[in-house]
Amino acid sequence: MNLQTSRRAATWRLRTRTLDLGPRTLAMAVVNITPDSFSDGGAFFDPNTAIAHALQCLDEGADILDLGAESTRPGSRAGGAPNSANAPAVSAEEEQSRLLPVLEGILKSQPHAVLSVDTYKAATARAALASGAEIINDVSGFTWDPDMPRVCAEARAGVVLSHTRGRPEEWRTQPQLDPDDLVSLVFDGLAASLSLAARSGIPPDAVVLDPGYGFGKRLGENFSLLARQQQLLDLGRPLLTGVSRKSFLGHVLAPLHAGQPAPVEYRETASIAAMVASILNGASIVRVHTVRPAVEAALIADAIHAARPPASQRNLR
Repeated sequence: MNLQTSRRAATWRLRTRTLDLGPRTLAMAVVNITPDSFSDGGAFFDPNTAIAHALQCLDEGADILDLGAESTRPGSRAGGAPNSANAPAVSAEEEQSRLLPVLEGILKSQPHAVLSVDTYKAATARAALASGAEIINDVSGFTWDPDMPRVCAEARAGVVLSHTRGRPEEWRTQPQLDPDDLVSLVFDGLAASLSLAARSGIPPDAVVLDPGYGFGKRLGENFSLLARQQQLLDLGRPLLTGVSRKSFLGHVLAPLHAGQPAPVEYRETASIAAMVASILNGASIVRVHTVRPAVEAALIADAIHAARPPASQRNLR
């Protein structure tokens, strides 16, 4: 891998439009339409509440809304095959019944909003794209539903392909990896997802890659990956990072909480710190729960990016 030193300008082709990436970090706001989200405990499960929250995120500066109707928290049954012993707790039908009214309600109020749908199910992706979504955010990187690449290709959707190590029920028992081995694993996994997308007819400029913080990475491994994140730019596509409120942040804050991991509601400052680090290490899009502080912090990180000297002038005195 030939390390790039910063993110590059790129165009992200979505279903009906394009987004310019690179000059300014884009904020993707999380809208959880679930009763069991690790981050908000179901605060936006009611459709009207979810719509109002989404519209507020847009008012606070969100560039993209990412709607999710099934929790993929550690230990969940997300990713299992339908009609099997490990079938997902949320069927495609239930997922769509939660998701589509919110998606349609947002677009009714804000027709030009850019909507992403966080799903690994092809049937849900198909329904969401038909209802106006622009992006499919597949946390499995096209590995959990073999029909997903074809659905995204046929709709000409923008896609986010994440690296996931195993399924949520396996994440807590994954063996610890050496930092360099971890980065190679993530790099190779994302390369495989990118190759599968290309073979399925999805052009490279429709794809953004996500390292998958917390998705099968053990606590400190996430910091090792964050410190080496720039290596993933060698895959040739922009990076999206989602570090907001993740448990690995809570564990580092334990000394401030009587030796126990900080609860979710005490991870906001740590989330901003990790987000800025991800931007300085090459992220073009950040997935966040609290929009306004994230947008403000991203502006500072972007100013640092803009002030960096060209690569040819670095390390010169």
